[in-house]
Amino acid sequence: MSLPSIADELARLEDIVRRLEADDVDLDAALALFEEGVTRLRAARERLAAAELKVQAVLEDAGGELRLTELDDD
Repeated sequence: MSLPSIADELARLEDIVRRLEADDVDLDAALALFEEGVTRLRAARERLAAAELKVQAVLEDAGGELRLTELDDD
C-alpha cells in the first residue's frame, strides 16, 4: 500500500481543522481528530525533510561540493 501524497495529507489536515472548529464536535471525537492531526503533521514534516535532503543531493555539483539554496518556508 502506497503512502498518500503530501497534497492528500494537507487536504486531510485541513478537513481535521474544519471539523475541530465545528460547534457540534464532542470531546472524544475532538481528541481523536487532534491525535490524528498531530500524527499526520509529523509524518508530513518527515517526508518534507527527506525531500529537502534529496533536493540538496541533486544540487551537489560535480566537484562534490554542496551548493545550498534557501528554500522558502512559506
